[in-house]
Amino acid sequence: MGVVTKILGVSAGGATCASLFLGYDIQKHRVYHAPEQTFGQAARHYMVVRSLSLMGSLSRARLERATQDVKTAQREFLLSQLEANMGTQYNIDMGLDKVKTVKDFLTFHPLTRYSDYSRYVSRMLSGEKNVLMAEDPAVFAVTSGTSGNSNIVPMAHRQTKLFFLEGISVLYKCMVDAFPQTKLLSKDFKIFFTPSWRYTVDGIPIGPNSASPDRSRDLLHLYTTPEAAYKVKSEPEALYLYLLFALKDRHVGMLEANFSSLIFHAMSTLENKLPQLAQDIELGRVDPNLNIDADIRAKLDQSLSPDPDRADELRQASKGGKVGLASRLWPGLSLLMAADTGTFDLYAEKLRNTYCKGVPLYSPIYAASEGLLGVNIWPKELPSRYLLHPRSQFYEFIPDYLMDEDQPKTWMMHQVKEGQTYELVITNPSCLYRYRFGDVVKVVGFYNQCPVIEFKYRKGQFLNVRGEKISEAQFYEILKGTITKIWADTRLADYCCMESVVLDGMDVPSDMKTSKPCYHVFVELETDDGSRDVRKVSKAQRKMLDDALMVHSYPYSSFRHKGSIAPIQVHVVPRGSFLALRRFMLGQPDSASNQYKVPRVLRKQEAAKFMLDRRLQQ
Repeated sequence: MGVVTKILGVSAGGATCASLFLGYDIQKHRVYHAPEQTFGQAARHYMVVRSLSLMGSLSRARLERATQDVKTAQREFLLSQLEANMGTQYNIDMGLDKVKTVKDFLTFHPLTRYSDYSRYVSRMLSGEKNVLMAEDPAVFAVTSGTSGNSNIVPMAHRQTKLFFLEGISVLYKCMVDAFPQTKLLSKDFKIFFTPSWRYTVDGIPIGPNSASPDRSRDLLHLYTTPEAAYKVKSEPEALYLYLLFALKDRHVGMLEANFSSLIFHAMSTLENKLPQLAQDIELGRVDPNLNIDADIRAKLDQSLSPDPDRADELRQASKGGKVGLASRLWPGLSLLMAADTGTFDLYAEKLRNTYCKGVPLYSPIYAASEGLLGVNIWPKELPSRYLLHPRSQFYEFIPDYLMDEDQPKTWMMHQVKEGQTYELVITNPSCLYRYRFGDVVKVVGFYNQCPVIEFKYRKGQFLNVRGEKISEAQFYEILKGTITKIWADTRLADYCCMESVVLDGMDVPSDMKTSKPCYHVFVELETDDGSRDVRKVSKAQRKMLDDALMVHSYPYSSFRHKGSIAPIQVHVVPRGSFLALRRFMLGQPDSASNQYKVPRVLRKQEAAKFMLDRRLQQ
């Protein structure tokens, strides 16, 4: 009996010590105090983020093991995927019961595109079971359609879990290790919007496969925005409310969004709306002219109380201009988290040079509607690069010189070469097999045996009027270099381009008509210090851009000298044109704020007409 008593005493003592340490650690990392936050609320915040960090440590260890033998990791992923879905109609149609090895799979199953799955997806949308996948999907994901039409792809529950366990938790662990300040229990200003969902006949949601408030309910208490505000579906009104509650909180530790363009758009809106936002904070109310439901307004007003001191802080912060504004508004801001590669590079650069100067930007994850692809385990290094995750997809690689072939030879993860550019092909947990989804990447190194890549561009995002094929990435670098290095006192604020064939059948001004095909580029320009618009481009400056295209693209140069391609046409548009384009594009069917990317290469006449109507006369 004495032994038992001693054991119980030791256990009780250990539990007491653990509780005391836990309480101390929570208190140590708190930034809010009553009445802003109770100890219980702080403890809930603490348990979520510490659990995520622990989960991340375990997942990071699994990733480490997988990178040491990618050939085995990929084989195991593929064969388990096939086995789990062996009885589906698709697997039967394709004879996948014969597949016993990776070599069998590559032999029996061709490379595919979305058209190979559309009829199966239609059957699933109608409620038919066991078609592509053995399980019901968690969601039917609508792709953004930036490089073409939107597609609907099923997302398996397993894939959703993989994304969280092997992606989110790993990046969180990498983040807190690289930026220790993020361990503080400060709230994040999270910018995401509630989409308008459709549903299948059996109730499965159809919409964007990106983070949204209604799919993140257990985490909403970590963010500055009250849950009621996330119910507002109109983006301008919702963003105003997000900004209001973020500004009310002087302790914000992180700004987070899917894309750096979303953070830039939010900061630009904040700069323009700051006088009204400060007044609302001073008076403890939501702007009476904001068009929101009365019930939502009532709930939000209950969360506000007059705070003239904070309003004065905001007004003082705004006097320093846009450079460094975020740090003046939120002195404890330690990190931006958003994608900064590809089409988002321009916005990331603007954030680093203006609103968020001095605050690191971490681009944590490489993903698509089709699932998790890679993680950035080097948060402080630029340019951002991603370790392809060997247990989230089965990868194949098509070298750039074979990308135009229908069924080219593919390379495996353990066969690719550093410095080579490839089209990425995936087999994912949602049963898209050997799927060419359009991403082009460059292998920039290896981590153990695993390829490390930089995202380059989407296959549909290139200019090609005579077979010259200038990618979105190449065009952007030429445009930016010409404007920055050659044009005097001019900086690129935003842009998009198109091929002249898009204008066929449209009523266009006579000065735009040419007998030969050409490129058109729409540019929003500003002075180097960002203080005013640049509203005119000279004939000599246009020639400089055309000359630069010829220098950097031999095929373009050859066609230009033959007279087969006319000189590029440059159209200047006023400041705010690309924000207006965003609003216009978000008004189209199946568009979603969380997925919006500026269409760098316009393919749709309605978007082309919108930009043409805004061009300034030269």
